[in-house]
Amino acid sequence: MQTLILLGLVGLAAQLINGSLGMGYGVTSTTLLLMVGTSPAVASATVNLSQVGSQLASGFAHWRFGNVDRHVVLRIAAPGAVGAFAGALLLSRLSADAAGPLMSTILLALGLYLLLRFTLRDLPRPTGARPLSTAFLAPLGLVAGFMNSTGGGGWGPVGTTALLATGRLEPRKVIGSISVGEFAVVLAGSLGFAVGLGLGGIDFAWVGVMLLGGLLAAPVAAWLARSVPARPLGAMVGGLIVLTNTGVVLGADWAQLPPVPTYALYAGILLAWAAAVAHCWRLHFAERREAGARAEEPAAAG
Repeated sequence: MQTLILLGLVGLAAQLINGSLGMGYGVTSTTLLLMVGTSPAVASATVNLSQVGSQLASGFAHWRFGNVDRHVVLRIAAPGAVGAFAGALLLSRLSADAAGPLMSTILLALGLYLLLRFTLRDLPRPTGARPLSTAFLAPLGLVAGFMNSTGGGGWGPVGTTALLATGRLEPRKVIGSISVGEFAVVLAGSLGFAVGLGLGGIDFAWVGVMLLGGLLAAPVAAWLARSVPARPLGAMVGGLIVLTNTGVVLGADWAQLPPVPTYALYAGILLAWAAAVAHCWRLHFAERREAGARAEEPAAAG
């Protein structure tokens, strides 16, 4: 029972992060499932299945709040579904010994990317330029969908970040469009795992409680997408993913790294993570002050 309650809370927290930041459900919840000993393929399958219902609710909530660009969704979701199905089949056919370090490596890379993305780079502002083309959105969806299945997450970190970097959409519409498209991605990924694994190894009680937590969080997350401080939240999520996947990657046979005292390694990660989060909070408040000053200038001129 304690495990089910914990997983329900994980589903709720992961969907709050995912729906408000446009990324984080897969990498957060998959990391926890790997920590409790779930095989990589079953962990990713469980996450995909639990997201089918929560992403439907999240997408509907974002649509109701006006956070969705139909042009983007129509051109990114179908390629994303193809990539997710292919990635699920690939992961289903890898041995657990090979798949574990592979998934943790992908998760570690995504966590580092999130941490650095929100700590070191400016958040793009929409420019109002021409609409995004299919030639850009289709390959992006294919890669992001593939990463989502093989890494237990990746649709948001890859898709949301790439769309934000173009500067052509409001952040809330990037997050809403990615959330709507993710429904097709997790549905296709779930079908891929059903074909590759069957459903016998999946604990549907785990799926159910994570789904329930996600459903409860979805409308709140869509509302938070308008006001959540993305910088510190992105840094907190990224650092957590780095912390929890580092040990698996360093312990892989192919890593061939010199031995590092465990306490020193994790102490260094914690210190860097805390410094990054503190820096992000400072940047967030500085940006708010700058935005407030810009808003006061026309009033002073009038």
